[in-house]
Amino acid sequence: MTNPITYRSYLRLSELLDVQSPLSDAHDELLFITIHQSSELWMKLCLHELSEARRLIAADDLSPALKMMARVSRIQAQLIQSWEVLATMTPADYRRMRGSLGSSSGFQSDQYRLLEFMMGNRNPAMVAVFVGDPPVEAALSGELARPSLYDEALRLLDRHGIAVPADRLERDWAETAAPSDGVERAWAAVYADPARYWDLYELAEKLVDLEYHFQLWRFGHLKTVERVIGFKTGTGGTAGVPYLARVVEQRFFPELLNVRTSL
Repeated sequence: MTNPITYRSYLRLSELLDVQSPLSDAHDELLFITIHQSSELWMKLCLHELSEARRLIAADDLSPALKMMARVSRIQAQLIQSWEVLATMTPADYRRMRGSLGSSSGFQSDQYRLLEFMMGNRNPAMVAVFVGDPPVEAALSGELARPSLYDEALRLLDRHGIAVPADRLERDWAETAAPSDGVERAWAAVYADPARYWDLYELAEKLVDLEYHFQLWRFGHLKTVERVIGFKTGTGGTAGVPYLARVVEQRFFPELLNVRTSL
């Protein structure tokens, strides 16, 4: 006779709650671990939703894709809020546990990198960070070999009669495409007649919403690091706050932001 499924067994709480393992006796290390582990779980769900949304966009099945993208924006709100909790850690609190981190860094989060790749911010050089971890390398390289969420959105526009430059429909998917006047004109056509292109108009706004929340998440990270460690070098060897400030300037869907100036 099999054991009945309970709340605890279904969620595998024995295993889940056993993986928060501080390496020091610093009180705030459990906070630090919990925030980052829960963020990785939320990112796993973001990847799950956006991967399916991309597949549906490629299949011209837009309505469920839009729902999934809206869900990701709500997940991002949870990620943004997590910085508020982590920011309760003071510099003295962090100093007591920093030695436990060794050379580990959020820069090494493969799920974060995969999320950036999936949304269209692609830099093949970043795969080298994960040399020595073949499954992670394969996942990142596999993502670079296929169109991003934004690429599929542009291909959808073209299939629906809104001309997109040919060099954006078939290209080296591994590279981040430079902003295109032709792509901006395509989005301008959608915004000029939202009643006619309502589904595409909704898609555009869902993409903007994803970028908006992603940038708030990045900015929250920047300000939390600034508050807790100031301008010290990051544990993984990055420049810390200056590096995060440069990351905030990176855009996923530049034409969707640029087009607002001409509307």
